[in-house]
Amino acid sequence: MNWKKHLYWIVPVAVILLWIVLSYNSLVKSEVEVDTAWSQVQTVYQRRADLIPNLVEIVKGASDFERSVLTQITEARSRWQNARTPEEQVSATNNLESAISRLLVISENYPELKSNTNFLALQDELAGTENRVSVERQRYNEKVGEYNIKLKKFPSNIIANLFGFREKEFFEAKPGSEEAPNIEF
Repeated sequence: MNWKKHLYWIVPVAVILLWIVLSYNSLVKSEVEVDTAWSQVQTVYQRRADLIPNLVEIVKGASDFERSVLTQITEARSRWQNARTPEEQVSATNNLESAISRLLVISENYPELKSNTNFLALQDELAGTENRVSVERQRYNEKVGEYNIKLKKFPSNIIANLFGFREKEFFEAKPGSEEAPNIEF
């Protein structure tokens, strides 16, 4: 008969502990999914960064090509490789994308470059990589959204605050990126 007295407080405590464990594990899983999605974004960025030296070398062969654009691309790639935080990587990526856009727009004025099969193949490869970047950014933002919602929803917000889970930042395009670059000759 004595164990029945204890059952009245053991069951609610067990239910609360189970809820805490399940909520915590759900938050951990979501946080890992966000980190995994960011890792995929970084992988695609690395792919792009690996293509850039080849592109720059081919473009250098165009005799009159503007060297300042090539320098900007090389510097932007170097900044990306040295970036340590997601915020630094996003900023460096925005600079790199801007420089690549200028390169591709300017290359339209160089017929010998446009007819170079290596340049065309790399340009296609870069375009495919840009599509991958877009897809991975979208996946990252979806995971961040799901995670941030869990952090804000009751009752998991109690567990999130208790164990120090913090919101993640969305990947956002830099201001003005909705406009095409303006290149003047």
